[in-house]
Amino acid sequence: MVITAALLVGGCADDEPIDTSSGSRMFTNPIVQTDAPDPQAIQVGDTWYLFHTNADGRNVPVRTSSNLVDWSEAEDALPTLPDWADAGKTWAPEVIQLGPDRFALYYTVAGRESGRQCVGRAVASAPQGPYSDDADGPLICQADLGGAIDASPFRDTDGSLWLLWKNDGNAIGVDTWLWSQRLADDGLTLVGEPTKLLKQTEPWEGTLIEGPFFHRQDGRLLLFFAANAYDRAEYAEGYAVCESPTGPCVKAAENPILKSTEAASGPGHASIVVKDGRTWLLYHAWPPGQEGSTDPGRQVWLDEVTWVDGKPVVKGPTATSQPRP
Repeated sequence: MVITAALLVGGCADDEPIDTSSGSRMFTNPIVQTDAPDPQAIQVGDTWYLFHTNADGRNVPVRTSSNLVDWSEAEDALPTLPDWADAGKTWAPEVIQLGPDRFALYYTVAGRESGRQCVGRAVASAPQGPYSDDADGPLICQADLGGAIDASPFRDTDGSLWLLWKNDGNAIGVDTWLWSQRLADDGLTLVGEPTKLLKQTEPWEGTLIEGPFFHRQDGRLLLFFAANAYDRAEYAEGYAVCESPTGPCVKAAENPILKSTEAASGPGHASIVVKDGRTWLLYHAWPPGQEGSTDPGRQVWLDEVTWVDGKPVVKGPTATSQPRP
């Protein structure tokens, strides 16, 4: 089939011209062209909800889409922070649906008492919010380990609920571990003790790993993570295979599975979405040569993941026109 034109998409469908020819079944990265780091998306009904790190004065920006490609302008899913938190550094939010009208948001925020980044939790009756955090303090802080960031909820096949996060060790010059711990069924409290899963060990990882999330594929539990400094071209994405949510986990020999190209620099802090049986990796990346900038900053990219002998292979970063999900 010959495609004669491609659809150019940006952070909002109104930002770019839309091609209504046969090429409208195509899209071109990045799918959000403004600063939208640490993206995660969930589907509720026919709508996708994308959450990302604070931007443009919004604590937790949320965007909506019907197709994973054309995204609305951002609204604020968490317009009011709890009394124990300070604004300005609200990072890496992730949401999970716990019931028909119950959604839990886990987010990184500046803890006033500790002076470190901490993890909070908030709930809402609709996926876009508004979410409310009624806790007297953070869910996790680990101030003596540099703080706690990058929380990621996971519902396993047996129904158990888990939370992943990273201790922000690079903030104080100590190891960065990825941790897991069981969540109570209501998603508001942690159960038992936390478990260390992985830390930085490989040359490509530099001094840190972060941005963890779990994904089960054909029964195997995979732990994805980003590594290296977020504002450098060396930032990249890898994964490990875990026996259970509490480990042990073994890193893949082929890491990193997503790294810089001429099209995108420092790709990582990813999440997975599955649509119509196909797996896609949602992640952020810088325009090459603009690492560390705020305009356009870290844009959102979407590339397909295929599974070869049970291993994830990312077809990207892909800046050429490709079929929509």
